[in-house]
Amino acid sequence: MSESVKSKKNAAKGSDTGLTTGNPGEDKLKKAKSDAALPTLGILGMLRWAWTQLTSMRTALFLLLLLAIAAVPGSLFPQRPANPVTVTDWIKNNPTFGPFLDALQMFDVYSSAWFSAIYLLLFISLIGCVTPRAIAHYKAMKSQPPRTPKRLSRLPEYGTLALPADAGIPASKAITDAAGLLKKRGYRVEVRDADGALPSVGAERGFMKEVGNLVFHTSLIGVLVSVAIGGLFGYSGQRILVEGETFVNTLVGYDQFSPGTNFQSAWLQPYSVRLDKFQATFDRESPNKTGQPIDYTAEVTTKENPDAPEQKEVLKVNDPISLGGTSLYLTGNGYAPVVTVRDGDGNIAFQGPVTAKVQGANYYSSVVIKVPDGKPDQLGFNGFFLPTEFKSEDGISYSGDPQLINPTLTLDSYYGDLGLDKGVPQNVFELDVKDLTQLNGRKLDTGGISLALGDTATLPEGKGSITFDTVKKYVGVDIHHNPGQLYALIFGLLAVGGLVLSLYVGRRRVWVRTGTHQDGRTMVEYGLLARGEDHRLAGEAAALRELFAREWRVADTTKSSHSVSSPTPKDQ
Repeated sequence: MSESVKSKKNAAKGSDTGLTTGNPGEDKLKKAKSDAALPTLGILGMLRWAWTQLTSMRTALFLLLLLAIAAVPGSLFPQRPANPVTVTDWIKNNPTFGPFLDALQMFDVYSSAWFSAIYLLLFISLIGCVTPRAIAHYKAMKSQPPRTPKRLSRLPEYGTLALPADAGIPASKAITDAAGLLKKRGYRVEVRDADGALPSVGAERGFMKEVGNLVFHTSLIGVLVSVAIGGLFGYSGQRILVEGETFVNTLVGYDQFSPGTNFQSAWLQPYSVRLDKFQATFDRESPNKTGQPIDYTAEVTTKENPDAPEQKEVLKVNDPISLGGTSLYLTGNGYAPVVTVRDGDGNIAFQGPVTAKVQGANYYSSVVIKVPDGKPDQLGFNGFFLPTEFKSEDGISYSGDPQLINPTLTLDSYYGDLGLDKGVPQNVFELDVKDLTQLNGRKLDTGGISLALGDTATLPEGKGSITFDTVKKYVGVDIHHNPGQLYALIFGLLAVGGLVLSLYVGRRRVWVRTGTHQDGRTMVEYGLLARGEDHRLAGEAAALRELFAREWRVADTTKSSHSVSSPTPKDQ
């Protein structure tokens, strides 16, 4: 082995065993590195770091964006609280992805664990952002304006005024006058070294800018809380009311009900609403809009509770009525043909109004009738209702007018098992005919059923009959109870007001310094500085110069001033 190789190995061995290498500087550096101990963050440090990250404005904005993205699946997939039947059908029709998406709570987005986590983190983040800022701003409002910089000429807006010696205005009086003028313009002022050689005044205003900013962010927290209260304790529902029917505010009284997460049915106030009369007004004068609806009016009778007196009220579109802490909205209307169905034994199996779902112009409506009590077979009908029947040259019926002039009920009939006894919810406006046997239809020898008012049609094979008795009107009512709605409105208005303040109020600082020249003149210099962007700072400087010149009767108000376009310097 060569001598050079042996020397390298010995050097390496020496360094590993702590022996010196012959270079004092290198030895000290290695010893310092070996003795250095890196501090451990610890649990408390980790929590402090996590809190700092969570309460930063960047995190709050990210969580706000994330919340908007998390709400997207709520519009892509049907939601179980709004329509559980649709969710069940969707999962059934998509056996591969349906159960997987259901496990991810894609059909309960707004009450899911992940959506609630984002919502809660955003709420905490906003509180963590606003609270320290509010404390710091309160201290700033109580403190005095910053000290006067040594070089006012370095400020973005700077100017000077020279008061003649014969004006009789010493430096101390000039600074007092300047302080008075600044107070009148809303500045908070502090006179410094009033009797000294170079008296000055520091002034500051625009604290409402940060107040508006804090109000805006605090109001966002209020909106979040209000929305959360509405989602937890509110509810909404729908009910179709036919003329003469009464709705009582109980769970069984709703056609569809969507409760809040923590809602209790015991909170429902048992008020009642009866639809006495519904009137639809249609355009009869405009040639191009004949038959178009102009106005809807529902006359109702309400009772706050079973023992309260009846009240006559009018329900109109965009003019809801308030009852029992809820708001009732008129959202739809149509016709409800009243029919009587007798089964094969001659008994009345069904009698009453059937809601016709509006499908086209002039109240062309679809009709579905389900008769589960028919004997010996259950009966089903589907077809359409025409308020005023017209026929085309091809013999096809259509509705020619929205009012009841020639009402006609056209139906196909079926018998068999309607599937209502299986416990699976069904859509009342749809008839599943795959397990039924058709009795009447246009493509059958028996033909379809066409009924005018008072007509009766006998079903084939002795299955019974159906009679078209009369026609009533119905309305669709949306019922909403949101305990956080008023607070959300208040906080929303406060947020707008705070945003306006933060955008239009400027945070400004002004310093004025006076001194006496060798020739006896009183020299005044002033400078202005804005906190953040303020394009109106130059106008404020010109306004102050004009006030000073008028106060001290200085003729020349245009010279000895400049604006600095360089970046705003820090206070010295």
